[in-house]
Amino acid sequence: MSVSTQHKKPTVRDVAREAGVSLATVDRVLNGRAGVRATTREKVEKAVATLNYTRDVSASLLARAKTVKVHFLLPGGANPFMENLAAAIRSHTQTHEENRTNIEITRIAALDPSALCNAIDKLGLQNCDCAIIVATDDESVRKSIDRACVKGVHVITLVSDNPASKRARFVGINNIAAGRTAGSLMGRFCTPGARIGLVVGSMGLRDHRERFMGFHDLVLEEFPGLDLVGPVEGFDDTHETAKRTRELLTDYPDLAGIYSMGAGNAGIISTLSDLGRARSIRVIAHELTGDTIEGLRAGVVDVVLDQNSQAEVAMAIGLARQIIAGAELPQENKSIDIGLFLRDNLNLPG
Repeated sequence: MSVSTQHKKPTVRDVAREAGVSLATVDRVLNGRAGVRATTREKVEKAVATLNYTRDVSASLLARAKTVKVHFLLPGGANPFMENLAAAIRSHTQTHEENRTNIEITRIAALDPSALCNAIDKLGLQNCDCAIIVATDDESVRKSIDRACVKGVHVITLVSDNPASKRARFVGINNIAAGRTAGSLMGRFCTPGARIGLVVGSMGLRDHRERFMGFHDLVLEEFPGLDLVGPVEGFDDTHETAKRTRELLTDYPDLAGIYSMGAGNAGIISTLSDLGRARSIRVIAHELTGDTIEGLRAGVVDVVLDQNSQAEVAMAIGLARQIIAGAELPQENKSIDIGLFLRDNLNLPG
């Protein structure tokens, strides 16, 4: 390798020089196009490996005068985490406009597969190169994702997956691991024989279902003395979650803990406070939002498991640009790290 390529990121010119071929040949190999002899292709691939060359996505798009059209489909309503996600997307918009990436957001009815299908079906190459969607694990949604892929629209699922579909990638946390983490904490918080209430947004959401599975399995393995009740569905709605929480406490007045796997946590916090049960019941919830932050500060919520919305959005947009530019993706999905927050390490202003 020459001295110059040891101290800077290798370019396609370096690959061409190393392989002893033209730039056009390198371009054909990198983009998987025909018309290259097997021996020549091997030379280029060897040069790529030797130089540890990775494609500069922005340069590739610029060279083709290509503006990437990315469309996010997010649930609407008053879900605080989805508001955080939308804010994270908007914060990336200006930067990515400078990198030839046009980003749009459409909010659709929450937990409504038909509304999601209609939104996906409206996307085509004239208005979207890659759709990034919060998916429900529903057969009709799978079919809509597959139809979009047939039209040439790439699909990335975000936060909640539909793995049976032809989506290109899933971006989010490992939700089974999140559920197991919550189970491990709850088992240490509560004494054997304690009763734990389980609250989900919807079992139709794969992320919520996987959190439940992880929690249930961990408790069964390591804390079999705990008595799990539920899950009850709050549909990520504050009022419905408050109603379900009140019902749990009425049916099981000795409830020692609550694991909340979805949104609507303001309903749990207000209900515990109204009934004088705040601080007497261990609460583990998901996502740092205004409600859960105040719950932590007040001591009503013990632990919040958080997925970093900024990191998720950055990863999803980056993957979309790579896919559209024809860059080779890693074989394995990289999960977003799970943050654990207590009142003591919150370290937020306010």
